[in-house]
Amino acid sequence: MSHPILIHVEKQKRVNPLQLWSFLGAFLISLTKAKRRTAVTANFVRKRTQHTRKMIAQSVISKLVSPCARRLASSKAAAPKFNWQDPLNLESQLTEEEVAIRDAFRGYCQAELLPRVKMANRLEQFDKKIMEEIGSLGVLGCTLKGYGCAGVSSVAYGLLTREVERVDSAYRSAVSVQSSLAMGAIYDYGSEEQKQRYLPSMAQGKLIGGFGLTEPNHGSDPAGMETNAKYDSKTKTYILNGSKTWITSAPIADVLVVWAKCEDGKLRGFLVDRKISGKGLDTPKIEGKFSLRASPTGMILMDDVRVPEEQLLPNAIGFSGPFNCLNNARYGIAWGALGAAESCVEIARQYTLDRKQFGRPLAANQLIQKKLADATTEIALGLQGCLQVGRLKDQKLHTPEMISLLKRNNTGKSLDIARQMRDMLGGNGISDEYHVIRHVMNLESVITYEGTHDIHALILGRAITGLAAFAN
Repeated sequence: MSHPILIHVEKQKRVNPLQLWSFLGAFLISLTKAKRRTAVTANFVRKRTQHTRKMIAQSVISKLVSPCARRLASSKAAAPKFNWQDPLNLESQLTEEEVAIRDAFRGYCQAELLPRVKMANRLEQFDKKIMEEIGSLGVLGCTLKGYGCAGVSSVAYGLLTREVERVDSAYRSAVSVQSSLAMGAIYDYGSEEQKQRYLPSMAQGKLIGGFGLTEPNHGSDPAGMETNAKYDSKTKTYILNGSKTWITSAPIADVLVVWAKCEDGKLRGFLVDRKISGKGLDTPKIEGKFSLRASPTGMILMDDVRVPEEQLLPNAIGFSGPFNCLNNARYGIAWGALGAAESCVEIARQYTLDRKQFGRPLAANQLIQKKLADATTEIALGLQGCLQVGRLKDQKLHTPEMISLLKRNNTGKSLDIARQMRDMLGGNGISDEYHVIRHVMNLESVITYEGTHDIHALILGRAITGLAAFAN
């Protein structure tokens, strides 16, 4: 690759076609403004001038204008082309490392996860080995530094969630909970001993984490939490009682980050390790889901569960702890949902190109093209928002409201797109052989969890007006 200075010098050697045309025009005009000669020589001068202009014009055209015209034609051929899969050229805004990380994981997702997902969704099966496979690629907790984690950029993490959700939202949910919620909580609020004990194994996918905040009676209202923790000074343990619900990976988790109110009314985080929790802990699977079927979702039921005091997260006091974890997860969701939408668009586009009705492809119809144009527009704009917030996040210049805006917009638009693409497949749109209906069903959950569409609107409304529309 040439040095930037050499590239600049090379550019100076080239003739600028626009400057050439300007010079030629001025020159020819000047010839036409020659002063009239005397009557005796006027006819001779006129003929001589006409002949001179003709010769000069032919010379200029043959030696300069024609080559420049050819160069212009050549430059048109080499001009950037619109790529419907990347309308705003996101690719050019990524670092080489980010592209390499994304491409490597895309290969795994398409070759290893996609062939499994149809039956996993049908049978509600999740193979724990998947987490080890993903961990071996350095994806789990990839933005964390040290403890066996890769320490990549926030944009790289977003690109990874986009690739895995291109296959299925359930797999992305498992990655998000492991990385942003469970590992993130330990990394940000845990002791050094806790980090050393859990993070390396979690990064490898050998230990699976869960995050317990939502309760049966308190979803969008975590301040009303009923789960409580009482300290027993004799045994130096905390006794936890309460229940959590809609917890991703709960039935298979090895360690659960559980949030509970202590006797002083303060919210604290506890690492409930299945190996040392003893009796009283139950994590039943929630049956009958029509969404996110490829990953287990369950409850955390605690009846006098004793947690050693060294399992308390020492640096998390109050709601700022879980909310910070949730914002990190929401950021990944904003990227991931667009991956699901992209998958739907690609499938619907190919289907309507192949499917012929009334003697021509469905894609030739104006309504089909409008739907595809609308979908690609929303995806492209959403990705630009993700990229911007990702860069700000790495500079610690982001705000929770930015992430609420992204999560709300991208999940809502992705669900709308998935529904439109499903409609374009007609009757085949409801068959899981075509994948789109699975994305539709999954996105019905994605738009709800980690803060509903309306709750994020109220978060933004509070920031805009300075007035809270909800109690807390």
